[in-house]
Amino acid sequence: MSFLRSLLFSIPLIVLSTIAMGSLSLLASFFDPTGRTQHRIARVWAKMLLGVSFIRVRAEGLEKLDPDGAYVFVANHASFMDIPAILASLPHQFRFFAKKGLFRIPFLGTHLRRAGHLAVDRSSARASLRSMSEGARIIAGRGVSVLLFPEGGRSPHGLREFKEGSAYIAIKAGVPAVPVAIVGMRPLLPMGSIHIRSGRTVLRIGDPIATKGMQVSDRAELNRRLYEEISRLLT
Repeated sequence: MSFLRSLLFSIPLIVLSTIAMGSLSLLASFFDPTGRTQHRIARVWAKMLLGVSFIRVRAEGLEKLDPDGAYVFVANHASFMDIPAILASLPHQFRFFAKKGLFRIPFLGTHLRRAGHLAVDRSSARASLRSMSEGARIIAGRGVSVLLFPEGGRSPHGLREFKEGSAYIAIKAGVPAVPVAIVGMRPLLPMGSIHIRSGRTVLRIGDPIATKGMQVSDRAELNRRLYEEISRLLT
């Protein structure tokens, strides 16, 4: 029964709401080049997706964050529903790092660029470093937060080894890195599945880790701390 509900109700409504809200966001970008209006629209879209999927998310630890602060949010990634969960739960303005190839897709790429999201070029170590440095500059200059999934993609089980990009960006920007754990989302929409199950999940926010005074050479240690903290929050 839940599979039929997913196939005949949730998925069609997800597609329709994505087209509608994506078009609205693109239109808004012509009037607000900062991306703030687009982010607010994205939050509404995320709540719509969770609603039609009958998924409830409870956020824990929001009181640890300064409403006016800029952060590098670092989260585990197990499901396509992780992004809606984070968008719906975090009140901060933040931008994503997305694969450069996504920016070449018609409509989607235009939306990503105009909303202020950042492209990651993984064609070489030098190109990747340039992308991360640009991200750090934007955080420091605009005072806007960013979200990264340091596993490099969704994980079918457990927590994969973290790449050091998020630690590097936080140190270069001089802003705290915040560990975020999404607990219980994988069973509701497993990797490779279109069967969306209803249920409850928890988004746990750990203590922000200050990076002021750190050097880029400290990124491995910061990366280790983030991994250990997210592992702890997942249990």
